[in-house]
Amino acid sequence: MIDLGVNIDHVATLRQARRTHEPDPVWAAVEAHLGGADGITVHLREDRRHIQDEDVRRLRGLVHIKLNLEMAATEEMVGIACELKPEMAMLVPEGREEVTTEGGLDIVAQQARLKDVVARLADAGIVSSVFIDADIAQVEAAARIGARVCEIHTGPYAHAFHAKGRDAEAAAVVAELTRIRDAGAAIRRLGMRFNAGHALNYFNVQPVAALAGVRELHIGHAIVSRSLFVGLREAVRQMKALIREAAEGAA
Repeated sequence: MIDLGVNIDHVATLRQARRTHEPDPVWAAVEAHLGGADGITVHLREDRRHIQDEDVRRLRGLVHIKLNLEMAATEEMVGIACELKPEMAMLVPEGREEVTTEGGLDIVAQQARLKDVVARLADAGIVSSVFIDADIAQVEAAARIGARVCEIHTGPYAHAFHAKGRDAEAAAVVAELTRIRDAGAAIRRLGMRFNAGHALNYFNVQPVAALAGVRELHIGHAIVSRSLFVGLREAVRQMKALIREAAEGAA
């Protein structure tokens, strides 16, 4: 069964728009859990644009499912992770001007530094994940630095899916899905866990969920957006049902 990690960053985005105390990301985590989420993901950005340090502390103490901390590979963030000890820390690239993460981490260009970060996280008992593009060279570099999980960036696939009128059989969509599939096969061959995420929604998630060996999908914006109309618990339930249907159909 594929796990669903729900990213609740944009609950905090709404709160920070008014610099107030609501909506509370911890409440969102509880609702996501009750809807069937297997984990909670938050990205503590260096500019603290949404999730705040205190959010992560409270989530670490109160969440009863897996906590995945997205983070840049900086000294500050490694220190926070080693103190709070989430079950998983996912290393991501980060730019102050980007609206959201725009591409995968370039491990090839910074192997020595990232190997040290992964080792420090491992010493603290934290599983290290890396968010990378569907590129075999990056997958191989992830194995060399000791990452235990690779999350493949599904943004290019999602954008092609939307651009081609949600036609899963369009050549551009099939090409992107094939890249994800091939990267996933390489991840598994090298003994790492194959996760995927970014820009997945209720229309495009099933072809990804049907791929062989995918263990976990991380989805946030689409679920939080739908929750405005149906509630977060129901939005998570609907996404989990789609993922389960696709995975069972591919078995």
